[in-house]
Amino acid sequence: MRAGAGTETRHIVWDWNGTLLDDNEAVVSAVNSVCAEFGRDPIDLERWRSIFSRPLLQCYERLLERPLSPADWDRLDVLYHGHYRELVHTARLADGVPEVLREWAVAGGTQSLLSMWFHDELVPLITELGLLPLFERVDGLRTDVGGGPKAEHLGRHLAEQGLPPADVVLIGDVVDDARAAEEVGAGCVLVATGVMSRAALEATGVPVFDSIPQAVERISTERAA
Repeated sequence: MRAGAGTETRHIVWDWNGTLLDDNEAVVSAVNSVCAEFGRDPIDLERWRSIFSRPLLQCYERLLERPLSPADWDRLDVLYHGHYRELVHTARLADGVPEVLREWAVAGGTQSLLSMWFHDELVPLITELGLLPLFERVDGLRTDVGGGPKAEHLGRHLAEQGLPPADVVLIGDVVDDARAAEEVGAGCVLVATGVMSRAALEATGVPVFDSIPQAVERISTERAA
């Protein structure tokens, strides 16, 4: 795995949920709506961090302590996303955003956004938050049901921009971000701000930081070396 960034890094691919957007409260509330529907006790953020993994189907089977049929998964997916949609506009941008993104652009770097949230909802949200002009490209999920791996989406995202992976670092908050970057040959830096435990993030071997400003400072420092 290519850990972190390198001196050739000129482009950052940002993750959205749990990275640029601090939506942990909305996520846990949506997960607890699933727990209530399936007869499980509610959980807190630390418990969700200890369980969270991809593929999401197996993650929810551990949470609910039962196998899930395709019909169960469809019901769960609709329930989670319906509840999350009611709360996402209460979420705030992560500390340092959007100032750090503007500073990266002023320093000559480029950046784009790749999210596993639904594209048709992502674009209006980042537009409302005034972030759209900061990105060269924005891609969200273009399917009806979420939860798949990110690598294929990342490869397509880079190809659409004509970006060599060696010039790119992905900043995300879950192990799947590191795996996606490894698969396409990009660098990766993780932030321990989302729904996955720091121990799980550190096990990937890529640098892990506590905030967006710290992550970008690491990339900028290596770029200038």
